[in-house]
Amino acid sequence: MGKQASQYDKIFKENIEAVIPSLMQNILGITAVSSEELPDDIQHTKERKPDVLKKITDIEGRTFVLHIEFQLVDEQEMVYRMADYHIMLARKYKLPIRQHVLFLGSGIPKMETQYESELMNYRFLLIAFNDLDYHTFLKSDQPEEVILGILANFIGESPETVLHQIIQRVEETTQGDLALKRYFSQLRVLAQLRNLGQTLRDLAMDSIAKFVSVEKDAAYMIGQDKAREQEQAKFVNNLLTETDFSVERVAKIAGVSIEFVQQVQQKLKSDK
Repeated sequence: MGKQASQYDKIFKENIEAVIPSLMQNILGITAVSSEELPDDIQHTKERKPDVLKKITDIEGRTFVLHIEFQLVDEQEMVYRMADYHIMLARKYKLPIRQHVLFLGSGIPKMETQYESELMNYRFLLIAFNDLDYHTFLKSDQPEEVILGILANFIGESPETVLHQIIQRVEETTQGDLALKRYFSQLRVLAQLRNLGQTLRDLAMDSIAKFVSVEKDAAYMIGQDKAREQEQAKFVNNLLTETDFSVERVAKIAGVSIEFVQQVQQKLKSDK
């Protein structure tokens, strides 16, 4: 998936600093006493840009480089990319490297997490968001983190129940109408990853009206539908150009029809 064009990637880039401390503590089991931002350009013979790169000293006095990647697509070549990162980071910083891939997609990721050869044994830690209890995110005081609950495991609860709780918690932890509108827009984008966009829209009409009265306007809803379709088209475009997935698999991942994917595919061909 093309990072620069991705709406999902944009959300994580906007919110990352707010959510990383809690993700380290609650998901990765790291209690940091100091955290230092590291340059995200690793250049030797090629350039890489990690999603998260920090120098951490934990509660036990251990200092290491923390590298996190947020991954939407179940990429089978991921182990080689992470091994690339590991060697370049080790060479540059001369510190232990801890690497985590946080999988945001639905289903169970099948990507390899370990590479073995005669002289090398490498692995990274893979954590799937849909294995995590959504209550972990719901308890947060950071709305940036609360909205991530939509990607977690609903633990037998209905989507409507969970979405209602997330919306309520976002309202409780957000100050100001503009910020509330921002987080709600982000929630709508993330909902598409779980095919819950329509459920969220139907459920949240009253909540929207509470803080943005203009959103009751029919013209606004038409604009939102067009924007959503553009986001879906951009997502499908990225999957078609960045992977070798079939049209059927792209449609399943993006939560759209096969016909929609074929339309995007045809436009790609005509633009060349």
